Amino acid sequence: MPRILAIDHGTKRIGLAISDELGVIAQPLEFVLAEPFANFLVRLKQLIQEKQVEMLLVGMPRNMDGSYGPAALKVQEFVTVLKDSVAIPIKTWDERLTSAQANRFLIQADVRRDKRKEKVDKTAAAILLQSYLDSFAT
Repeated sequence: MPRILAIDHGTKRIGLAISDELGVIAQPLEFVLAEPFANFLVRLKQLIQEKQVEMLLVGMPRNMDGSYGPAALKVQEFVTVLKDSVAIPIKTWDERLTSAQANRFLIQADVRRDKRKEKVDKTAAAILLQSYLDSFAT
């Protein structure tokens, strides 16, 4: 399985997670400020090279009924820009409730509220990526 970098797109912060070398376990990596976007792209390209990433997995927000709303349109625009900026494949994956799951996980782990803000985006990206990786396990 190729090394995958997952992206949890947000308007303020973009959470990142990476798969292990075997493609079994997702690990939270970091968050990058969404603006200025040029800085995000520089960091993304650094990570692709440093971590030998072969695919990007971008969380696609969907409504509970499976339809796409305004947030999904923003992610589609984000993916279009990424496709023009990086030379590796990009795939989208359903991210329903990943942020809520990340918050619950961090609360259960007794992470203080002020620290949760720093961790929720990369944790959501890891949940997204783990969901994708688990879809191959049988």
